[in-house]
Amino acid sequence: MFLARFLVKMAANNAVLNRLERKGAEAEQVIEYLKQQVALLKEKAILQASLREEKKLRVENAKLKKEIEGLKQELIQAEIRNGASFSDDVSQSTAVTSSPDSKDQIKGEEKKKKEKVERKGEKKEKKQQPAAGSNDAKPVDVSCLDLRVGCIITAKKHPDADTLYVEEVDIGEAIPRTVVSGLVKHVPLDQMQNRMAILLCNLKPAKMRGVISQAMVMCASSPEKVEILAPPPGAVPGDRITFEGFPGDPEKELNPKKKIWEQIQPDLHTNDQCVATYKGVPFEVKGKGVCRAETMANSGIK
Repeated sequence: MFLARFLVKMAANNAVLNRLERKGAEAEQVIEYLKQQVALLKEKAILQASLREEKKLRVENAKLKKEIEGLKQELIQAEIRNGASFSDDVSQSTAVTSSPDSKDQIKGEEKKKKEKVERKGEKKEKKQQPAAGSNDAKPVDVSCLDLRVGCIITAKKHPDADTLYVEEVDIGEAIPRTVVSGLVKHVPLDQMQNRMAILLCNLKPAKMRGVISQAMVMCASSPEKVEILAPPPGAVPGDRITFEGFPGDPEKELNPKKKIWEQIQPDLHTNDQCVATYKGVPFEVKGKGVCRAETMANSGIK
């Protein structure tokens, strides 16, 4: 009796499980269907948004076309008006020609136009030519260079270049200038310390392997040898180097584009007595003497 009830109960449970399995399968089918419907709705929404954007662009395009047509019409009207104005000018010109004094009037108009063109040409030439008394009108000679006596206080090897010294130089200013020179192969380091020299002080400062150089040490130079130019005895830092026959104040800073230094440098030489010269005129500190190289005669200077 008990076994019969148990079997009946088991049969009922199996029936319930079977129903649940069927329901689960049906539920999965419903879920998959819903997923498909959601995907379709998303695609439909995207399509509708694209259509709305396309419609908006078409409306804007139509507006632009309309504006362009309006501008074209305005341009045509302007050309028509200009043509009418030109016709009026021709008519007036014809009327003048038919009058007794027409030839004189035409000549007068032509003369005025010619004078106007000439005045424009003169103005253009004046703009292109340097004004009288300007720096551009100043002759390019050694007076453009700011050459001064300086004292190399200290010198040391450049940290990133084997051939360069970095020097601190007193040229009579409140603060010493930093100068970078390619003298390592020509002058021993101990001979660079506390040494008098001639400095070109109005070159545009330039970065040399990461260090800004604010002047240039002037040297007698040949392919084999280089010597630092020395000022006369008694000269002090800041003394100006002058040249007889070449008066004038130096440029505040040489413009690299004008190549002033490059134009002057070929005329700098030592003479047969090792005196530094420009076109044969000595480098001079007034009242103290001339500048010279130690041993190098008839050499270039740079």
